[in-house]
Amino acid sequence: MPLHSLMTRRTWLGAAALAAAACTGTAAFAQAYPNKPIKIVVPFAAGGATDVLARVLAEKMTVGLGQPMVIDNKPGAAGIIGTDAVAKAAPDGYTLLLGLSNSMLTNQFLYTKLPYSPERDIAPVYQIAIAPLVLVAHPSVPVSNGPELLKHIAANKGKVAYGSYGTGAYPHLAGAYMSQSQNADMSHVAYRGEAPMVQDLLGGQIQIGFASALQVKAHIDAGKLKALGVSGERRMGTLPNVPTLAEQGLNDEAYRVAGWLAFGAPAGTPPAILERLATEVRKATELPDVAQRIAAMGFDVQKSSPALFAAAMVKERPVWERLIKASGATLD
Repeated sequence: MPLHSLMTRRTWLGAAALAAAACTGTAAFAQAYPNKPIKIVVPFAAGGATDVLARVLAEKMTVGLGQPMVIDNKPGAAGIIGTDAVAKAAPDGYTLLLGLSNSMLTNQFLYTKLPYSPERDIAPVYQIAIAPLVLVAHPSVPVSNGPELLKHIAANKGKVAYGSYGTGAYPHLAGAYMSQSQNADMSHVAYRGEAPMVQDLLGGQIQIGFASALQVKAHIDAGKLKALGVSGERRMGTLPNVPTLAEQGLNDEAYRVAGWLAFGAPAGTPPAILERLATEVRKATELPDVAQRIAAMGFDVQKSSPALFAAAMVKERPVWERLIKASGATLD
């Protein structure tokens, strides 16, 4: 056998042996997982829908994983602080992210100095639910539906403020689009979480905002907030009498899309661990009490996996890029 052929064969065999060893090591590592508590970072303040969902799932997943799951709220900067902490954590399956579409997808289109890359630094684990939101208004706003609101903000240029739970989240982008399309010059107020945003809505410090049914249904039922419409393509089961904005004639793509809630992990986390986590999330969301709890939030439970979640983000990327461009949201 020629010398170069012998060397090539030896090189290939050596590489194959190293690869086999690496796979064996990874498999052994994944097989032993988990052997200590797992931290779930929620990049928003306690009390919001994301935080509540994280705690519900953590309780159920603890049983399947055999280890405690600890919630770590790291609010601020539109989810950037908490998401960045996960992006820089060890890729060993012991630090997870339960975030929204803004921190895991859209922030990269809004911030020129984002400290992490969602596509490079966060591994998709499981898209838990699609999250349509309710457009609500303080009772002092003299409107009862979406079209009336558009006329109102256009006629009161610069006098209406809308809230969000972070720059880049759907409530910000939809509000910015609404303001831009009506030349309304609305003020955007970003909060560290959904709960404080709703408190200011109730107090009249801001006039309108998109929020989860979990946070506002009781206030709607009590007459403390007015439901003007629902984002996304279909009505919420928990608010069946509130029509979608599209049903009301607001067919712009900005009102038909919806954000989502999902699990992520640091890039480089072994695929076997990602699959194990995805399996436990799926099992938890299929429990009747969990499914009912998610539905009560106004969200649509998804069947997902690391691969399906990754594919969904690829499909959604251009949609959100168009919305951000149309909203006129400024880059930081």
